[in-house]
Amino acid sequence: MLRAAAAPAALSLALLSTQAFAQEPQNAEAEAGDETIIVTGSLIRNPNLVQSTPVNVTSAEDIALRQNNVAEEVLRDIPGVVPSIGSAVNNGNGGASYVDLRGLGSFRNIVLLDGNRIAPSGLVGRVDLNNIPLALVERVESLTGGASTTYGADAVSGVVNFVTRKDFAGVELSLGNKITEQGDGNYFRSDLTIGANFDDNRGNATLSIGYQNSDPVYQGQRDFSINNISSFSGTFGGSGTGVPSRFSGTRPIDTATGLPSTDPTVANGGVRQVNPATGQAVPTFALYNFNPLNIFQTPFRRFNVFSTARYEVADGIEVYSRALFSKQHVDTIIAESGSFGGSVTIPLSNPYLPAAMRNQFCAFNVGAAGTYTPRFTPAECAAAATATSPTDPAFRSVTVTLNRRAVEVGPRISDFQTTIFDYRAGIRGDITDSIGFDVSGAYGESENTQTQQNYTLQSRIRTAVYATNTTSCLAGAPGGADPGASTGCVPVNIFGPAGSITSAMIPYLTANATTSNRTSLAQVRGIISGEAPVTIPFASDAISFAVGGEFRKYTAAQASDSLSQTAGELGGAGGAAPNIYGGYEVYEGVAELNIPLVQDKPGFDSLVLETGIRQSHYKVDAPTTPQFDTTTYKVGGSWAPVADFKVRGMYAHSVRAPNIFELFSPVTTGLTNLAVDPCAGAAPTTNANLRAVCLAQGAPAGTIGSINQPTAGQANATGGGNLALKPETSDSYTVGFVFTPTSFIPGLSLTVDYYNIKVEGAITQPTPGDAIASCFANLSASSASDPACTIIRRNPATGALDGDPATTPGLFLSLSNQGVLKTDGLDVMLNYKRDIGFATLGFSVVGNYTFSSKFKSNAADPAGLDRDCVGYYSINCNPQPKFQWTQRTTLGFKMFDLSLQWRHIDKMQQEPDDIANGNGPGFIGTLPDGSFMDAQHIKAYDYFDLAARFDVTRNFEFVVTVNNLFDRKPPIVGSTIGTTTYNSGNTYPSTYDALGRAFAVSAKVKF
Repeated sequence: MLRAAAAPAALSLALLSTQAFAQEPQNAEAEAGDETIIVTGSLIRNPNLVQSTPVNVTSAEDIALRQNNVAEEVLRDIPGVVPSIGSAVNNGNGGASYVDLRGLGSFRNIVLLDGNRIAPSGLVGRVDLNNIPLALVERVESLTGGASTTYGADAVSGVVNFVTRKDFAGVELSLGNKITEQGDGNYFRSDLTIGANFDDNRGNATLSIGYQNSDPVYQGQRDFSINNISSFSGTFGGSGTGVPSRFSGTRPIDTATGLPSTDPTVANGGVRQVNPATGQAVPTFALYNFNPLNIFQTPFRRFNVFSTARYEVADGIEVYSRALFSKQHVDTIIAESGSFGGSVTIPLSNPYLPAAMRNQFCAFNVGAAGTYTPRFTPAECAAAATATSPTDPAFRSVTVTLNRRAVEVGPRISDFQTTIFDYRAGIRGDITDSIGFDVSGAYGESENTQTQQNYTLQSRIRTAVYATNTTSCLAGAPGGADPGASTGCVPVNIFGPAGSITSAMIPYLTANATTSNRTSLAQVRGIISGEAPVTIPFASDAISFAVGGEFRKYTAAQASDSLSQTAGELGGAGGAAPNIYGGYEVYEGVAELNIPLVQDKPGFDSLVLETGIRQSHYKVDAPTTPQFDTTTYKVGGSWAPVADFKVRGMYAHSVRAPNIFELFSPVTTGLTNLAVDPCAGAAPTTNANLRAVCLAQGAPAGTIGSINQPTAGQANATGGGNLALKPETSDSYTVGFVFTPTSFIPGLSLTVDYYNIKVEGAITQPTPGDAIASCFANLSASSASDPACTIIRRNPATGALDGDPATTPGLFLSLSNQGVLKTDGLDVMLNYKRDIGFATLGFSVVGNYTFSSKFKSNAADPAGLDRDCVGYYSINCNPQPKFQWTQRTTLGFKMFDLSLQWRHIDKMQQEPDDIANGNGPGFIGTLPDGSFMDAQHIKAYDYFDLAARFDVTRNFEFVVTVNNLFDRKPPIVGSTIGTTTYNSGNTYPSTYDALGRAFAVSAKVKF
């Protein structure tokens, strides 16, 4: 038989940091009899292993009381975990969910399933948490600090390991439903698990099937988010791409004459909005409120299958397998498409063009400074109004930018369909009574296909505008499409109010577009581990070891149709999605030692040394076949002077190799966040140095003084991959203690651990604030020729930093190895459990205090900002509280449990550098609806969740949970103070609860 290791010792060690509950796990005997020992943070399969690294454990009991539906929800509330992409992210969600340990990036930690990697999702190489089979998860372990020695590259900030139940026997059916107090956001989940032991318990097979479905929650369904609020003015704002249309290239109206101004001292000005009532282009008067159609909870549908099997083919030899399959749909829903500053060529004889606006186009000043020369004379303009053929000598047209929201088309929907399979098979067994082996291979693929619906095409808008009658479109529109494409071109009216784009016009303007991302991971690993026949003289336990080798091969590809590949073609898509292919393979050797030095001696109940090393060789699948070698290592130990108290510490040198996206992604222009452009408004008219910089960046002279702020707080940004990138390195250490006073306070455990992580040569890109500060922080006469300024490229028509990505690169945010990241903090975990007579009391606290979380985009620049984001929020900093805790109190009765969870988030405030050198101070005052907003400060937040569990019968369990018991509303800071991904609906919905009080019920039947 395989060695039945002393699992209770390992289990009790792991549970030191888990939540405490009144009820004992009903599968405790199965856990104790589990023959597969999984120790997160070590390859050594020794149940008596005493680790030197802190591990936070979330049990299946806690997951059941929270009524979490997906793995991302389990991790989101753990102190020290910074919210990443998940169900609360809409604009910026690529159809997957991730975890970000310590705020160092979701690609600097590894997600494992039973201690093994699974196929990643997307080019960045992250595991999609939506694929984790939560129904079979026994516990979730998160380890802090570098773990690259144990698991290879990427484990810079730590690992998250989902450990599944083993040797499940019987049938278990669970059903759950969750809904908000508002009656929306319905979430249904069902799981069926079947397992059996066979051949006198020599084998086991388990199959779990699950289905989930969730409904969207629209921002328009909450009072605090129904209007888009500017974080800096406190006005009800929105996007400059709205209805009616806004155009560049018009001449302002002289208020004295009511006609276009001919005064040479009057600037042309920037973008103006057409007034359908008068036909004139006037200063912007109606921004578009896009909030109501955006969502707080993304719709989600998933079908998943997970199976495991093992069979002892001979004494001490076992074959095993694991299979995972999941198919899921995630829909993101955002406001309508349209022309977001794209160029169009408008004939002056366009049938929908108002006469007043035609005159403003014609009167646009093209003369030298201090002079006035109209684009077309009044006579030319009048003749062009009736010239309907491009061959007519009197035919004239103007090329301008157009901002027009196609509200008639409906919201933009991106349907992300992800299909993943991942199979693993292996053989493990005993070499001797104390040494075992484990050899396995795995292969997995993930395919994520995005179908974009209700998007207008800029080339077809150009063609539909290039018309001189209401029934047919002219051929030869600059940058236009074939008039005969799709259903045939119908001239479009872009000069009227909402509804002016009719149902007959829409079919030609729209088309679906698709982008597919496919990744694969092939891996082979062999490990020999156990106890060496060597014991240190002062110790009673033998030295434990693990040695092995590993091979992994990653491939990833992005395939897009022609619409997705064309910059600026899909209205409001943000940028092109080019075709990408890349891959790399890595060969590794690893060794670990756990050396008991002294045991059972006065002052030394135990003294243990732990060390390990991993050597890796990378080959990149590129024309020059770049190769590099890396070495990671760790050394640590623990000292327990008495059985109740232990001091532990670990130092780790880790490495993260560049992922496929960082290596192979072509340079493209997309969107970033920037609410305030230094060149916008009147500032350049009174500052010669600023004016010179704005002009050097490509702003037309006629736009100076009237450049608009980036619409909806979004500016263009250009960046891409870099095959010259090298691995980044990390040095981390943890030190802490474990206190378990069983002799005088039985049932109490306390762990306190300090962590410090520093990443050098970090693969990073500047924040928008860094890019702006590099140019505008210290302006001088030479700034106009400074590369930090000239690398920023503006809209050639409007001078702004937004617009058509085909012509407006915007900020340049390139990837390099110049960055440095640093964070340090304190983790505290306390558990207490005792019988108080009428019930069993369980009390637990998991807390994190982050001292710092710093980022410097260029470590070699002594004047560069070492940006600290702890306790702050801005376009450069996603919210990361300084202090955060989760506390649970449970009273356990014979057939009933009552549990209250308290989640605390420390106060936060607007990033000081954003106030001083960026967007300026956030608004503090009364909003148009009479409510008050302080966009510069967020008070401390406390949420309470109440759960009750009923053991109706031995085989039937019923759980009722109320989340956000007191219906605490989220903080309101507006929608332009942070990034679009996380600052949405006037709040931060990934950090704070935007849904309000919610009720969840679940039932579980076991046979």
